Amino acid sequence: MSKPRCLKLLEKCRNMKQLKQTHAQLITHGLGNNNFVFSRLLAFCSDPNQGSLSLNHALHIFKHIEKPTICIYNTMMKTFLQNGELVKTIEMYNKILEDGLLPDNYSLPYVLKACGYLENCKLGEQVHGDVLKLGFLYDIFVGNTLILMYSSCGSMVEGRKLFDEMPMRTAVSWTVMISGYAKKGDVENARLIFDNAPIKDIGIWGSMISGYVQNNCFKEGLEMFRLMQAANIQPDEAVFVSVLCACTHLGAMDIGIWIHRYMDQMGLSLTVRLSTALIDMYARCGNLVLAKKLFDSMEERDTICWNVMISGLAMHGDGRNALKLFMEMENAGFRPNDITFIAVFTACSYSGVVLEGLQIFNRMITVYGIQPKSEHIGCMVDFLSRGGLFEEAIELMEKVPTSVSSSEEAIAWRALLTACCDHREARLAGVAAKRLFQLERHSGAYVLLSNMYAADGKYDDSKGIRNMMKDRKVEKTPGSSLIEINGLVHEFVAGEETHPQLVDICKLIEMLS
Repeated sequence: MSKPRCLKLLEKCRNMKQLKQTHAQLITHGLGNNNFVFSRLLAFCSDPNQGSLSLNHALHIFKHIEKPTICIYNTMMKTFLQNGELVKTIEMYNKILEDGLLPDNYSLPYVLKACGYLENCKLGEQVHGDVLKLGFLYDIFVGNTLILMYSSCGSMVEGRKLFDEMPMRTAVSWTVMISGYAKKGDVENARLIFDNAPIKDIGIWGSMISGYVQNNCFKEGLEMFRLMQAANIQPDEAVFVSVLCACTHLGAMDIGIWIHRYMDQMGLSLTVRLSTALIDMYARCGNLVLAKKLFDSMEERDTICWNVMISGLAMHGDGRNALKLFMEMENAGFRPNDITFIAVFTACSYSGVVLEGLQIFNRMITVYGIQPKSEHIGCMVDFLSRGGLFEEAIELMEKVPTSVSSSEEAIAWRALLTACCDHREARLAGVAAKRLFQLERHSGAYVLLSNMYAADGKYDDSKGIRNMMKDRKVEKTPGSSLIEINGLVHEFVAGEETHPQLVDICKLIEMLS
């Protein structure tokens, strides 16, 4: 076999077995120490779809290279980065410097991304210094990645300074800034950047819609989607997932159904991600029939999809079918994760199957090696308390990990308080409420306890809790409701008088009364 033909075989490799066979042929024909061959072999191994074996093979090849070029180093950095080996990506960058080579505009973005994903701003700043020394500050590829690194670390002041000083910006520059502000919860600045973008592509629109949805501004996300349609920008999968998420949280099933039809008209194939978003929307909006129909029609599923369907059944009280689906998931060879068990315990709570729930709880720890989080214990406390097993619930509360935050611990105590109030267990309710008062400044615990005392005729105790709220300046979160009419979601908050049709609404209420 000729050398050119060997090199062509290298390009045709589709799996590790073929790669190793071709590598052997290359060594036989005297190309075993060729840097171009090394580069192509490593490039194949950088594909994360090839699994951990490809990463090990890449390391094996790299160790046999006497004098790696910067191109080979870059390929190794890319291999580590794409396989989630962030520390090793940084170590490879350091090795470039140790060997006296100069990083280029490929090396720098790889190491900056690793710093960003690790949220290691200090190390990122050191690499920023290398960028300045090497004269790559105004390289658009390096500049965008620098902004990404700072925004990933939450340092938007530095990111904005770099953005403002860039002599030339691309759509990626604007997208990274919008996403950075959105990640920090600053949707106002994200929107200002969006509005100032000279040309808005699908990435910029998508980052703004996603930013709104991530920050619970669901109505704004839907409004942005309408503006995008008016601008004749065709949505992609990421945008549809964000918009469906907004519909899910608003309970806007009519808009969700319209989006589903819109995807069908576009001829968009339902990926696992899109199908999961649709199932979640239908299930949470109460249409379990459509959700299950979509789930059953899926040719391919992942753990997230199973979780969404189990959770959907559980939250609507169909605990038996949720548990049945969990068994099917295990039989299909899917490994449950911590979110799966939260859904399963919720199903146990609604179904009242205490013994089965305890057995699954033990299996979660012993079989799957998942240590219980506060959410798991909260669910367990909930269904134990619903079954009247308060002593067992209190005993379980002692298993809340000491490492959890106060907000996470509050989840479990809140579940116990709710159950105690439902069962008029005044003594335990007082214990749970006292602990919640220490953990968080939230009106929920005070209101629950006060209402329970009032329902039991203990009006002085109820008044005492209300006075405690005033003394501690704990404000009650106003109640709110949402309604969807002709594709528009209207929100009404107790005490607010901002709705444009408020006068007409009040007149109609008076007429109905």
